[in-house]
Amino acid sequence: MTIKDISKTFFAKLAKFQKNTKTSVRDPDSLNVNVRNYAKNKDNGPIVFMKGITCRFGNLIANQNITFDLKKGEIHALLGENGAGKTTLTSLLYGLYQPESGEIYVKGQHAVIRSPSDAINLGIAMVHQHFLLTLAHSVTENIIVGLKSTKGIFLNLDKAEEKILQISKKYGLKIDPKSTVGNLSVGEQQRVEIIKGLYRDVDILILDEPTGMLTPMEEKALFEALRSMVNQGLSIIFITHKLREVMEVSNRITVLRGGNVVGIVKTSETSEDELARMMVGRTVSVNQISQGSISKTTPPTVLEIKNVSALGNSNVLFLKDIRLDLRKGEILGIAGVDGNGQNELAEVIAGLRKVKYGEISMDGRSIANLSPRQIRELGLSYVPEDCLHTGLILEYSIIENLVLDRWYTKPYSNKLFLNKTEMMKFADKIIADFEIKIIELNAPVSSMSGGNLQKIVLGRELSRDSKVLIVHNPTRGLDIGATEYIHKQLIKQKENGVGVLLLSLDLDEILTVSDRIGVIYEGKIIKIVEKQNTDIDQIGLLMGGKAIKT
Repeated sequence: MTIKDISKTFFAKLAKFQKNTKTSVRDPDSLNVNVRNYAKNKDNGPIVFMKGITCRFGNLIANQNITFDLKKGEIHALLGENGAGKTTLTSLLYGLYQPESGEIYVKGQHAVIRSPSDAINLGIAMVHQHFLLTLAHSVTENIIVGLKSTKGIFLNLDKAEEKILQISKKYGLKIDPKSTVGNLSVGEQQRVEIIKGLYRDVDILILDEPTGMLTPMEEKALFEALRSMVNQGLSIIFITHKLREVMEVSNRITVLRGGNVVGIVKTSETSEDELARMMVGRTVSVNQISQGSISKTTPPTVLEIKNVSALGNSNVLFLKDIRLDLRKGEILGIAGVDGNGQNELAEVIAGLRKVKYGEISMDGRSIANLSPRQIRELGLSYVPEDCLHTGLILEYSIIENLVLDRWYTKPYSNKLFLNKTEMMKFADKIIADFEIKIIELNAPVSSMSGGNLQKIVLGRELSRDSKVLIVHNPTRGLDIGATEYIHKQLIKQKENGVGVLLLSLDLDEILTVSDRIGVIYEGKIIKIVEKQNTDIDQIGLLMGGKAIKT
């Protein structure tokens, strides 16, 4: 078959695909490319071209006939709901999976990428959402792990540190090569992961949800570094759920839905609302959640924390003299850099961590150091940060995990036998309401994706008749449609008189749904403000431990 035949067949299939999926491609240059560029002319074609990519996992089609290209010196964002195929597509490019059909061209040459090692040799690196770092080792040791030493059996750390400093200076990724990774902030650890790729002389970076745990200042610094990279010839694939970030940092955007490309647009020619519609196939509220009228009277307190201190995991006093009150029918957002006591605060309220000093009362009754089950039966619901290990039993089925907190009550049990019909009816409702993708109800939850695991815990906890609801990073890893649904459910809980304590690393989320906002820093609540009296810049300063004038 000639190049002309290949080109003709490719565009015929592409036209049919666009017609079937009602695709609106607003950037004709991104698809209307002569295949000859990829096979013959490495200088004029995109640096990455993925053509007709299909990938299946059993009966699930993760990617269906996808075409994607990355131009040299651009940031190309990948958007889509959970399960849309974003991570699968980039994992194929990075050699973690193999496509069932389709072709990949890198720098004009046809590439068969069987492993991450192959990808790195082609100049492709991937920074995962969850960093692959060894906390006890230095920055330099983490960066050079797996590479051959120039000094035989000995590590040439001096030369490695010199190269790390050069990369750091070139791209504005400030880091100390001698630092122990475990002592670094989340933003600094992310720089280590990025430098690890650049150290291997790659020129294509895949960033998966890179801002998930960063402060506004760290996010701004990251974006500046990314712009510096592309200005110096690097090319970046940027995966994120945050539309604001896409609009701020990308040049082009490819939107996936159900494993298909539904649109490729130039960032300068689109909007957050249009991208949201493309992602979910309907109009979605973007950071605009109706909260109803504001009460003119101060509601009664439903959760009161007085001078509470508690030990951290290192058996050292970590929470220090925490004082806050949560009112009935309000959402109190707690913002802070990850690791400043959010998890400890949630656990001490839920009974998973002992109170060293102080008092906690819920609806006028002391709950300090009661068992988790006693506290839940008094009216607490809790969505933990680590749903995988705290909120679920992975070897149990989906049904069993959904009734994990109520299996011993009616109508699910008559004290002797479980009522599986009622359990299944409840499970069916939660799965439908939260649009959870499952294989079957009796499958173990270990077979599910992270986003769907999060929905299982959220569905179970939000279905309880609660007085207080604690939610910790409830929408992390969820797509925009699911995030909108969760936010509306939190508002619904508030309108039903529930006091909601929202701990989140996502400042947009905090500012969208909270009535008041508290900031936690080094185990202390340093300030609580009314939402209308603050903004993201003030909250960002407080998160860094800096006082602001009121």
